[in-house]
Amino acid sequence: MKLYNTLTRTTEEFVPHEAGKVSMYTCGPTVYNFAHIGNLRTYLMEDVLEKYLRYAGYAVTRVMNITDIGHLSSDADTGEDKMLLGAKREHKTVLELAKFYTDAFFADCAALNIKRPDVVQPATGCVEEFIRVIVSLMEKGYAYKAGGNVYFDTSKVEQYHKFFNFKEDDLEVGVREGVDEDENKRNKNDFVLWFTKSKFEDQALKWDSPWGVGYPGWHIECSCIAMKYLGEYVDIHCGGIDNVFPHHTNEIAQSEAYLGHQWCKYWFHVLHLNTSGGKMSKSSGGFLTLKKLEEEGYSPMEYRFFCLQSHYRNSLVYSQDSFDNAANAYRKLRQRTVAIPEEGEIDAQAVARYKKAFCDAMDADLNTSLAVTCVYDVVKAKDINGATKRALLADFDKVLSLDLLKEEAKKESSLSAEEIEAAIAARAAAKKAKNYAEADRIRGELAAKGITLVDTPNGTTYKIQ
Repeated sequence: MKLYNTLTRTTEEFVPHEAGKVSMYTCGPTVYNFAHIGNLRTYLMEDVLEKYLRYAGYAVTRVMNITDIGHLSSDADTGEDKMLLGAKREHKTVLELAKFYTDAFFADCAALNIKRPDVVQPATGCVEEFIRVIVSLMEKGYAYKAGGNVYFDTSKVEQYHKFFNFKEDDLEVGVREGVDEDENKRNKNDFVLWFTKSKFEDQALKWDSPWGVGYPGWHIECSCIAMKYLGEYVDIHCGGIDNVFPHHTNEIAQSEAYLGHQWCKYWFHVLHLNTSGGKMSKSSGGFLTLKKLEEEGYSPMEYRFFCLQSHYRNSLVYSQDSFDNAANAYRKLRQRTVAIPEEGEIDAQAVARYKKAFCDAMDADLNTSLAVTCVYDVVKAKDINGATKRALLADFDKVLSLDLLKEEAKKESSLSAEEIEAAIAARAAAKKAKNYAEADRIRGELAAKGITLVDTPNGTTYKIQ
């Protein structure tokens, strides 16, 4: 298996630290709001990676953190605490807010067939570990106290910008436009390990520490949680591309300073889901959730299929037209796969041949688009019987998790996808001719057959009840 390693900027053969076993760490959500579909793309592709590693025979241990403290609104360790802002917005305590949005996140994951990691650890449960590692970093000379906070001294590491060949002046962390420079720092790239001088008098969550009452910085959380459950070596560290700097850069600096050796060998980053206006983000206020997609008549599996048609290292552009095309393609595919009859005996040679093509696709840096093509090849194949097709599709779905053979009687229709699309086109023509009675008749006829039409600014789609 070959994976692109963000650390080396090359596609490398994957060789875990211990033969047959994979330790995998995933940066989890900051639970102050619903995850948007761009966030979920990252977790979905990480899910595919984990499932393919298991499919390939590895024993995988995957750990995910939940950030319920310490993540500020600026990556430069400045700005307001996102959790506190969310709690004020919704008139909840921070812990109530964290529980609500943690539950919502995993509900979205379940709907998308994203496997829950083996270990899910909220940051609030590991404060002792954070303090212990920070104490060690101070004893080793990698951290210092200034102005009431504890900082990591980036000048003490041999190469701070591991992911890029930047000069020190290329990244103005903490002095970007609209952000006040933290004058306590010795170097502009130093980052906070522990806050005791909080700018927020009503900061909800604080703990005793050797440096005073306070709370941890965001970056120390992931390092400590990963080391607690995975030990001194992590095979694959995952996250969105926006985590590369400063979060993952800081994780490497503090972890390797603490351990004294390389910490993680492979770094797996998923590129953004963009809209026509750019990256989807919560700060813009216009983010799209999975629930909103469902309210518009789409299914979570249609979104999963949409994501799998693109490579994880390509930015995926979401538009109504592109998503409608993917949703319709998925519906048609599902109609064909569930209709495949259980006939004949499984052809072992054919299974081996098609599985090789599927594995070749996934081994090539997780080429899910080509893997989906393998699904279509099986469905269209003339030289294999129904039993063999169903065996192959069930096997591929251990990785793709598209519910290719899952029977959902309540969502089946007596009409084919082509007949439904023809009815939608006839209704559109009637509306254009201002024959609204005919348009309403078509809508009613489809509704009687369990098909609900959903009108959007970019056209009409449907869902089967």
